[in-house]
Amino acid sequence: MSREPEFRPHRVVVLALDGLLPFELGIPHRIFGRPRDSRGRPLYEVVTCSVRPPGPVRTDADFSVMVEHGPQALATADTVVVPASYELGPVFEQGVLTEELAAALAHIRPGTRLASICTGVFVLAAAGCLDGRRATTHWAETEHLQRLFPKIDVDPDVLFVDDGDVLTSAGVAAGIDLCLHIVRRDHGTAVANEVARRTVVPPHRDGGQAQYIQRPVPDPQQATTTAARAWALGRLHEPIQLRDLAARESMSVRTFTRRFREEVGVSPGRWLAQQRVERARQLLESTDRSVDQIARDAGFGTAQSMRQHLQTALGVTPTAYRRTFRAGAGA
Repeated sequence: MSREPEFRPHRVVVLALDGLLPFELGIPHRIFGRPRDSRGRPLYEVVTCSVRPPGPVRTDADFSVMVEHGPQALATADTVVVPASYELGPVFEQGVLTEELAAALAHIRPGTRLASICTGVFVLAAAGCLDGRRATTHWAETEHLQRLFPKIDVDPDVLFVDDGDVLTSAGVAAGIDLCLHIVRRDHGTAVANEVARRTVVPPHRDGGQAQYIQRPVPDPQQATTTAARAWALGRLHEPIQLRDLAARESMSVRTFTRRFREEVGVSPGRWLAQQRVERARQLLESTDRSVDQIARDAGFGTAQSMRQHLQTALGVTPTAYRRTFRAGAGA
């Protein structure tokens, strides 16, 4: 009789640096502190550490936070998250680590997954973790990041970048998107959606969405594309043309396309493909329907089309995705 493997939650260590933003420090704890398996066991353990022995760490607000772990905690991490700081000094100004920070980062084991929120990316960059990789940060700092680290492929227009074992995000709310993306990548859509629901945030914003949307809060005097999006979400299994969406808002195709990009940050076609991928993921995780049936239900038409979309978006086939996250849910 085989023994059940020992359960151990994935350990996330958050590096708190002087000048940190309290909101961004709290994001990993809020998102990773929620997921549970089918037995109610926490899927992640979140620990905060400093580059110094335990003690107070300054924030950009009128208070400090008491951190109970020193840099040695980094050696225990499966994932390290570096939130933003306004006091990075030579890291931000010259692209070099301080001795104290370099000594702390030396504790990180090879193969540990790394993630940054906003300007935390400068720490990973100065440590050489992003050379030859694609990365992002807050739109206001992307040009500076590129000048300081020319070996990095800086993308200024996205919410986050998933480069496998290193992930970077834009500012503030994009850190929530990144952490939810990691949960979704680790444990599937159902777990990530439950975390989002409890946190009262959108369950999924694609990493490729624009950081800066021209009209995030629509003028009440102007028509929006909200009704068309809601209409489309209820009919993903049907063929949906751009002219159908525009007609729902009584707009020309040209006006609708422009307004949609301004409000959502991506084109209508890309948004529709993203929603269909999300629907396929949910069905693969939660139903026993065949791949052909799910392809029809999600609006891809054919299994081959769905395979191509999932391969592009997730890097896996529908069958591999189902096998991975059905197994994870059962565990």
